[in-house]
Amino acid sequence: MTMSSAPEPLPMPIRVLLPGDQAVVAHLWSRRQLRDGWLYEVGLPAYRNGPGDSVEPAEYRVWVRAPQHVRPVGGVSYDAVPTKYLEPPSLVQQALGPRRPSGWVLAKAGGRGPGRGVVHAVDCEEAPAGAPVLTLDRALDAAQHPGTRLCSLCGAALELDPVLKGFGQGFGEN
Repeated sequence: MTMSSAPEPLPMPIRVLLPGDQAVVAHLWSRRQLRDGWLYEVGLPAYRNGPGDSVEPAEYRVWVRAPQHVRPVGGVSYDAVPTKYLEPPSLVQQALGPRRPSGWVLAKAGGRGPGRGVVHAVDCEEAPAGAPVLTLDRALDAAQHPGTRLCSLCGAALELDPVLKGFGQGFGEN
């Protein structure tokens, strides 16, 4: 029994913008949607060395960003181009919204003594830029030093206080 594979789709012409303000008509083979835009798989016309001293036509395939590196060719419909769209978010992702990056950072406060500072979530507006990201254990260690507090603006206090003080706090347990 022979397995027949579907033939590769016919490429569509597309204008590719090259460095140096050059443009060339190439083949558009497929496209893929990303969270921040689109990638197009294009085949650029080229030559390669063949047997002996011969030169033969070839195609160099590369993924480029659209619309930064490609333009449509007038009168061409791109409806038949194989396209991979992003999966729609699940109902859980829709309900919860985007996830916050994990980790915490320590903003060192001026003054004397070790351990003075504020623990922030990594995406807090008050978090220092370029500070090393702390794991949960390191953030808890930093939070236990006298003079260190947990930021209430970003929710670091809400997230880390129950771990530091026990989950029974606020429920009548000691």
